[in-house]
Amino acid sequence: MAQKKTLSSGKVWCFAIGQFGWSLLAALISSFLVNYYQPDSTIVAQGQPIFIPQGRVILGVMTVLGAITAFGRIFDAITDPIIASKSDRCKSKEGRRIPFMRAAAVPFALSCILTFWSPVNGESGINALFLFLMLTLFYLFMTMYCTPYNALIPELGSDQKTRMNISTAISFTYIAGMAVAYMAPVLWGLVQGAVGDRVLAIRITFSVLALIGMGCMFVPVFTIRERDYVDVVPSDAPALRSLSATFRNKDFRIFVASDVAYFLGITMFQTALPYFVTKLLGLGESMYTIYFVGMTALSILFYVPVNKLTPKLGKKKLILIAFCVFTVSFVFTACFGSSLPLPPAAQGYLLCVIAAPAMAIFGILPQAVVADIAECDALETQENRSGMFYAARTFAFKLGQSIAMVLVTTFATIGQETGLGYRITAVAAACVCVLGGVLFMLYDEKKVYSIIMRKP
Repeated sequence: MAQKKTLSSGKVWCFAIGQFGWSLLAALISSFLVNYYQPDSTIVAQGQPIFIPQGRVILGVMTVLGAITAFGRIFDAITDPIIASKSDRCKSKEGRRIPFMRAAAVPFALSCILTFWSPVNGESGINALFLFLMLTLFYLFMTMYCTPYNALIPELGSDQKTRMNISTAISFTYIAGMAVAYMAPVLWGLVQGAVGDRVLAIRITFSVLALIGMGCMFVPVFTIRERDYVDVVPSDAPALRSLSATFRNKDFRIFVASDVAYFLGITMFQTALPYFVTKLLGLGESMYTIYFVGMTALSILFYVPVNKLTPKLGKKKLILIAFCVFTVSFVFTACFGSSLPLPPAAQGYLLCVIAAPAMAIFGILPQAVVADIAECDALETQENRSGMFYAARTFAFKLGQSIAMVLVTTFATIGQETGLGYRITAVAAACVCVLGGVLFMLYDEKKVYSIIMRKP
């Protein structure tokens, strides 16, 4: 059997550019969907129309938007193990992962674009139905790209050093993709000056950004020959049996439970961030971009320290520290406004400083933890199911986001004039971060490491 190549630094970054692409698309949806389809009075006054029915109208507790996102994610959750299983079992001459990524990139970007192009120019149930369809397709194609993509991390990273290099690179491009997405308010402000219409400016901005993301998603597809680096026998296990075997891994169950809590908390925070800025701090919409880009830039400064500290402290301790930091950050956010002895703008900048280290830790280490667990499980069971492990992690990501969308859209209807609902959102995000940290304390990192180190 021919010796497989080791991934070079250049190829690591080619792979990481794919993460930039899909994180850009994901951030457009997670950060602006609620702001676009359930705008507050301030945004409506700026010329944002209402496209779908508003208020708590589904079972008395959910908005139409919350119900759409939740139901779309339920469908998406069903497809996760199916796509993971098909990827694990794929016998294409191009590999198990690249064919799925290539097929998903275009419809992934197109569904993202169309999510914001409502067919009726006004409040309509047709728009709600169209939104449901586009979001469902968006999450489906995101799974088709992201699950095989993430499954390549332990397969391309054959040792801890390469794996950490990959995790660090994709963390950087993930945050960079989000940062570019969060520049959207500034960009559509410039476009609006040219076209004169807010909604058209938003749609043009999102379309251009989505096309950029699509181009980036093709970079690993055309620059990495999977078979040159990966020599894995396709799994023969059907989807349900493979999923069941994956969740029999105790450490993985603990990780996923903790991960759901993390994604629930961080998505609540990110989704409500524009409201924290405009409603609680009383600042302009463009400050949202400044704060997130500033937070992102600061987090990058912590990448080298995180990489240096990980071999000394271990991934578990650093992730627990990050849970604590995010908890403090969210509690601080709940207190935004006149109750703090700082100017409003200074409160936002202080939040950036507090939250940045946790962003760096969560950007790098969780992916590496999944890779460790997947490799450990493969050594114990003699069956490589990396795709299924990352499908379950993707499910945690989507489940957390889905619940967050329901909660944020529901909380937003409470005390709209005072911003009480947004303060409740920040407190709820802090509470689930505490829960996530408590759950992750049960992860047996020493056992996982000891099995990996025995690898021949």
